[in-house]
Amino acid sequence: MKPAMRLVFLALLTLLLTRAALAANPLYAPQATCDGHPGISLKLPEGWCAGLVADARDGLRMPRRILAVGPGRFWIVDMGNWEPRRGRLLELRTDIARGQPGRVRVLASGLDRPHGLAKGPDGRLYIGEAATVWRTPLGETVQRQDVITGLPSGGAHPLKELAFLPDGRLLINVGSETDACRNDAQQQPLPCPESAGPKPRGAVYVASFGGPDGALKTLRPLATGLRNSLGLASTTASDGTLRLWQAENSVDYTDAALPAEELNELKDGASYGWPYCVSDAKGRAVPARGYEERVRCRAHSTAHAAWPAHVAPLQLLTAPSTLTDGPFAGRLLAVWHGYRTGGHRIVAWALDAHGRPTGAREDLVSGWHALPGVRPLGNPAGATFDGDGRLWIVEDRNRSVIVIAPTP
Repeated sequence: MKPAMRLVFLALLTLLLTRAALAANPLYAPQATCDGHPGISLKLPEGWCAGLVADARDGLRMPRRILAVGPGRFWIVDMGNWEPRRGRLLELRTDIARGQPGRVRVLASGLDRPHGLAKGPDGRLYIGEAATVWRTPLGETVQRQDVITGLPSGGAHPLKELAFLPDGRLLINVGSETDACRNDAQQQPLPCPESAGPKPRGAVYVASFGGPDGALKTLRPLATGLRNSLGLASTTASDGTLRLWQAENSVDYTDAALPAEELNELKDGASYGWPYCVSDAKGRAVPARGYEERVRCRAHSTAHAAWPAHVAPLQLLTAPSTLTDGPFAGRLLAVWHGYRTGGHRIVAWALDAHGRPTGAREDLVSGWHALPGVRPLGNPAGATFDGDGRLWIVEDRNRSVIVIAPTP
């Protein structure tokens, strides 16, 4: 057998054995039923339960984003793995029983490290691949239209997060090429070449659309000095002021408690310090390692809040405005993906009248540490709300979809 064919054979064999093992022994031990699905053990707000909706038995490989597109109907971005062209766009129908045709359909395949998924004000669905943002009408089949191409896709942070603003503009993550701007000689130049020029990396870009077909009109950097913005969201103050938020995956020190991950309020034209400055555990801006005595952190905007190191925020979201009570209403939620003690949970802060998250952190979905015979270590990657106010979560480590619903 040729080497290439042997690799294909081994990959298929591994997939079949994994599915067979999961069918015989799912990672989550079923508890009481939740919202019509097998219940699982997690720490939740009182009066809510968690149900396992789908997993590797349904063909999930590396789900990273989920979006409710209709009653019992969800679109899922599945990266497959970190190799190019292994991603898929899936549709999950929860009104179809597991094992029945049509429950999970492949809408598009061969996608290049897809991650972002957002519904535009035009009603179309926007998908962010490593170098491209494209859209399609919501229907039974995909009608792909590329709207932004040529985005940088190499290096350490190729994933594109997408978030629409109320005025129809689109925020796009363009992550840094390196962790800390080290070149092949392990030097850290000043200025960092990644942050320079008209098309910097380590930035959040903003796109506007117009015309009868909503063609791309402008694309420009909105804010820079942001290593990897996989959480983007907006809130609105009581006086109508729009606030933009970014969750920063900070430089990767080996220290357990440094540097802090960040929540940043984005301002047009501002720099937030990467790679020169990071936040310490108290939220103070300090020079990053390699830039001590070379930079002045006062020249950059400081974080709105410091989060524990290594929690790896992968999404920011707010509950729909129609949800006026319960544990999710009036809050900014963050999906913390990190596998260390402080991570693997979904957290929230109440929003004040100015649209700013404030007060103590609330752990809304937690208790995801491994418990033999009950559950594996869980790593939520993305979440969405449906029209009934239930929270749906995709978890890439265990290839699962989980619903958080009111207890029957």
